[in-house]
Amino acid sequence: MNSVVKLLAFIFIFTISAVRSREIEEDVKFFKLNEKVIYDCVDIHKQPSLSHPLLHNHKIQIEPSFSIPNPKYKGKKGNKIKRTIDCPNGMVPIQRNTNEYVANGKYWAEKHSTPLTVESHETHFAGVRTQDKSPYHGLAAWMSVHDLNVSNDQISYTAIYVESGVNNKVNSIQTGWMVNPSLFGDNRIEVSNGRAGANGAGCYNTICPGFVQVSKTDLLSAPFPYPGKGQGERAVYTSILQDKITGNWWTTDVKYSGPDTHIGYWPKELFDLIANSVDMVGVTGAVRASSSGISPPMGNGLLPTEDEKASAHVKNLEILDSEFIVQESNKYNLEKVLDNNKCYGLKDGKKGISFKESILFTYGGPGGDSCGI
Repeated sequence: MNSVVKLLAFIFIFTISAVRSREIEEDVKFFKLNEKVIYDCVDIHKQPSLSHPLLHNHKIQIEPSFSIPNPKYKGKKGNKIKRTIDCPNGMVPIQRNTNEYVANGKYWAEKHSTPLTVESHETHFAGVRTQDKSPYHGLAAWMSVHDLNVSNDQISYTAIYVESGVNNKVNSIQTGWMVNPSLFGDNRIEVSNGRAGANGAGCYNTICPGFVQVSKTDLLSAPFPYPGKGQGERAVYTSILQDKITGNWWTTDVKYSGPDTHIGYWPKELFDLIANSVDMVGVTGAVRASSSGISPPMGNGLLPTEDEKASAHVKNLEILDSEFIVQESNKYNLEKVLDNNKCYGLKDGKKGISFKESILFTYGGPGGDSCGI
């Protein structure tokens, strides 16, 4: 009799536990950031990117073989972003793609997926790049973030990028912050990433298969928050670094305080020109005008002034050289890229006491209807 009671008690406890497990699983199944942005927690080994035809035999790399190379330049203050998503272990957040989101993403990726071609129709740039002492294996930079008023048929962003091109073929990866109402639904700022791979097709974030998410908390694309009181400027500090062992291209959220977060990577198999290294690295502000020829604001919407902190600015640009050694950008000849000085500006930063204290450049402008195409 006692054994029967014990068995029934065990079955009852097991049933209750199973029900609670299902309830917990359902509670963490998805996170709704707003009416249009929903993230599902997906098994890391079943994420959509692994369905890419070039990744059928890909083995997920859980973490890179390197540590972020620039801790000595971190400040004491920085944006402490409250986690809005925390998937269970073994799961990663993947944005739920609506048909509209996918269509808009493909449209903008086809229209504008690479910073290399500064002569692109309806596109304007203000930044720096280098091919000096190439090849490279990545870069990292700090970029100030600003609210902008951009119309539905315009985009404005600031990003770091790695790139190689041969004839009419280009492979590139970029990451930074973007305002793109057509893609995101409003004028919110998103941390955003893009790539142009072996087949020449561009892509944003996880709209199409390719990027492998490994962080269960930090997102590839998410509304960018305001820093709390006393937490410094609103900024993003990010990197694109190639893993020396696997060749995968990692992007990482570099934190001013606390451990850095490796968000994920673009597998080496996706590329035919940058599988081993790149010929160019850079950081730039960029816009794409509307079909009517009106260009949106760039940076913080103002031309750079003598007051560097009042201007959109970039600092702490570091480059991973041909030997996978981190170098300060002042060791390279940086080419300035400013295709239109009527609507946008680009100024060298003032030299500070140290590399950490120096602003590399200030940039930006109001845009308008006289910027040209």
